[in-house]
Amino acid sequence: MNIKEWQQQVDNWIKEYGVRYFSELTNMAILTEEVGELSRYISRKYGEQSFKKEVSDIEIQSKIADELADIIFVTTCMANQMGIDIEEALHKNIKKKTTRDKERHISNKKL
Repeated sequence: MNIKEWQQQVDNWIKEYGVRYFSELTNMAILTEEVGELSRYISRKYGEQSFKKEVSDIEIQSKIADELADIIFVTTCMANQMGIDIEEALHKNIKKKTTRDKERHISNKKL
């Protein structure tokens, strides 16, 4: 599936099951919540925090994948309702990063 097809699939899902898009502000709050959920799993898998009960690596990986997918879904909803073509935005973004950071990381002695 390409990005345009993904945006259309999300739009179709919203119209069929979601009734309508939530407001941009509500979606921003939902996005923040989803990023927080991802942070919880990342901090416990890769940071100093631990899980309250033992969780398998497969389960953690599945939860991280699910949270990333939630983030992409909500981000797509926001793009759709604001009339943003994600594919075009991504092309512009990589071009911007390439131009701006062409030498930045290669020259960084810390890396």
